[in-house]
Amino acid sequence: MKFKGGACYNFFMIKILVVEDDAGLNMTVCAFLRKNGYDVTGCMHANDAYNAMYNTLFDLIISDVMMPQIDGFEFAETVRKINQTIPIIFMTARDDFTSKQKGFAAGIDDYLVKPVDLDELLLRISAILRRAKISQSKKVTVGSLTLDADAVSAISDGKEIQLTAREFNLIYKLLSYPNKTFTRVQLMDEFWDADSNATPRAVDVYITKIREKLSEAGCFGFEIATVHGLGYKAVVK
Repeated sequence: MKFKGGACYNFFMIKILVVEDDAGLNMTVCAFLRKNGYDVTGCMHANDAYNAMYNTLFDLIISDVMMPQIDGFEFAETVRKINQTIPIIFMTARDDFTSKQKGFAAGIDDYLVKPVDLDELLLRISAILRRAKISQSKKVTVGSLTLDADAVSAISDGKEIQLTAREFNLIYKLLSYPNKTFTRVQLMDEFWDADSNATPRAVDVYITKIREKLSEAGCFGFEIATVHGLGYKAVVK
């Protein structure tokens, strides 16, 4: 696909949040996951993680349990109140059944006991992401439209749709998470530069252009719906 201005950046790496108050282990896990192709953010405490989640849409969380101020149980419960689907893995020294039971009751998806084998962690991440239908294949097909992030192309019924880099990034993000609402601020944080003078209403302009281009191309099987007062979501029909 030929872009009509603007550089194309790779926004499609799976984003993992690591919450671990042991600085050495935090750095080790983050470095290992980055080496294996993930986009990783490390936080030392739950409050730092909340701030990171406000600015970034993560695909998976790895959290310690025994942390100061807010422990892993409370952190997981809070995350679940605002996001019921994001996978959460506990990585902790607590090996008792009561802690495991409490963790799963809080909404976690997996529980690893330290010392953690990083290769096993990688396998568990892959399995959980597969079950959550979050793929590293970088290709999304919905209805008549296929988006390929590696080839950076948008194809409908064998014909290429000309999109700008930002238009492609926006539609790819929305279609990667059907029925998930993204606020204008979230989309701005991810796809506009920090020093941009644009306001969140710029997202509306881009969504309008995307809708027009998809309509002209005859795309079917989904719609980009407006969530009034919030932002947008892709609805698969």
